[in-house]
Amino acid sequence: MNEKSIIELEKTVEKGYSNIVGISVLHEGKLQYEKYFNGCNQDSKVHVYSVSKSVISLLFGIALNQGYIQDINQRVINFSPDYRILNNEKVVQNITLEDMLMMTVPYKYKFPPLTYMRYFMSKDWEKFTLNYLGGKGKIGDFNYTPLVGPDIFSAILMKATKQTVFDFAQENLFKPLEINIEKNIILNTVKEQTTFNKATNISGWVCDTKGLNTGGWGLTLSVSDMAKIGQLILNKGMWQDRRIVSSQWIEDSTTKHSHWDKVDLSYGYLWWILDPEQGIYAAMGDGGNIIYINQDKKLVVSIASLSANKVKDRVELIKKYIEPFV
Repeated sequence: MNEKSIIELEKTVEKGYSNIVGISVLHEGKLQYEKYFNGCNQDSKVHVYSVSKSVISLLFGIALNQGYIQDINQRVINFSPDYRILNNEKVVQNITLEDMLMMTVPYKYKFPPLTYMRYFMSKDWEKFTLNYLGGKGKIGDFNYTPLVGPDIFSAILMKATKQTVFDFAQENLFKPLEINIEKNIILNTVKEQTTFNKATNISGWVCDTKGLNTGGWGLTLSVSDMAKIGQLILNKGMWQDRRIVSSQWIEDSTTKHSHWDKVDLSYGYLWWILDPEQGIYAAMGDGGNIIYINQDKKLVVSIASLSANKVKDRVELIKKYIEPFV
């Protein structure tokens, strides 16, 4: 990126993207640009919301590679043999891991805000989520679930590996990539939740009182942490000279398996597919948090952002002010 393009990018960010705290750009594995905003620095970490889902996808691939999970055609309910399905719903009995990875699973709730409040107050997020599986929908229809749903992934990983998701991630993903995540975090009140969402100095992963880490939100990362994860994807699962996850899992995760017609976006296994022909995919979270990967251009862009409503499109920012100049 030349000086002119950098000046234009930074003016644009300061004018119209006021909640951005950091941008990192890697090209062919080398840092081309990194800049911090809103008083943040390289140590600042923010809640990246649904970017957490794509991290869970990586952990699922690692667990598969290590033999903890047999294959993604296993039925979800088989991992919870003590759970009694409400009303003995057949649809719940037939949901597979792949169905959940593709976000093509039905749920009972229709009013998310009320359901989310009950979810946060629950002391057992696995059971709460299992109780909401099923309903009148059918398997195969795209149904993006920001909060209630992905915790099932964490529960499955926890049971399969005999470790908390936090510990499994530390050993197999975070430490190899030199990503420092300090602790599990339990949020006891609405005030603590609000503080967590706005913080730039908390390092950790949210969990319930039983130690179950969140599957769809709750992880804090720095902008450079996000860039490392993007580079791992670009490298097809390799980090330096170490194989972290199989290239097959990366390929499967970033291949279109389902489509959200409402927003005209394709979905892989907990990764968004922005352009399958050019190999452009992303992890995206509320507030404008994004890990953007362009396979053809060997480009990774990560943007960390504070919690905010109705933010401007980060993909548009990347395509207009970053991608053409790298």
